[in-house]
Amino acid sequence: MTSYFRPAVTLLLLMTIITGGFYPALVTLLAQSVFPAQANGSLIRDKQGQAIGSTQIGQGFSQARYFWGRPSATAPYPYNATASGGSNLGPTNPALRDAVAQRIQALQQLDLDNHAPVPVDLVTASASGLDPHISIAAANYQVKRVAEARQLPESKVRDLVDSHIEPRQWRVFGEARVNVLGLNLALDAAAQTARP
Repeated sequence: MTSYFRPAVTLLLLMTIITGGFYPALVTLLAQSVFPAQANGSLIRDKQGQAIGSTQIGQGFSQARYFWGRPSATAPYPYNATASGGSNLGPTNPALRDAVAQRIQALQQLDLDNHAPVPVDLVTASASGLDPHISIAAANYQVKRVAEARQLPESKVRDLVDSHIEPRQWRVFGEARVNVLGLNLALDAAAQTARP
């Protein structure tokens, strides 16, 4: 019996050291040396060095002066990374239809002169519920509202949107998109430089 027990325990200890210690240390060392920003959460920091967000996790913006991202299905708080996931509501579910109708109404009430169709990504949550990006159409839909709320020329806000368009992943996957937090931070910076 001990002839079976000793090799099993030895192998367990060896694999624990390799897979629980050596391998994670190696991966962490490689990630920190090759991709340090991504390995540390792709954080965006203010001038004082405080983390104000991540380029990979959306944030809830609800003021007219900011671009809004995709709605989050995470509960009980929007963009709760510990509750990542979709709502699991199908297109025929009345709860989803009601939520979409309320979101459309909220967007239209802030921008009464905008009669364009509301882009779908402004009223439906992503699969993760944490999507930090919106489509170019969703950003352009909001330009007039944001420009009026900030008392900035519409052309300046549109130029900011254009300068924050990210191309398709490796120029092959997905669609071109706009990072909402990056765009809103650029808006804040533009508003500060525009002040007399």
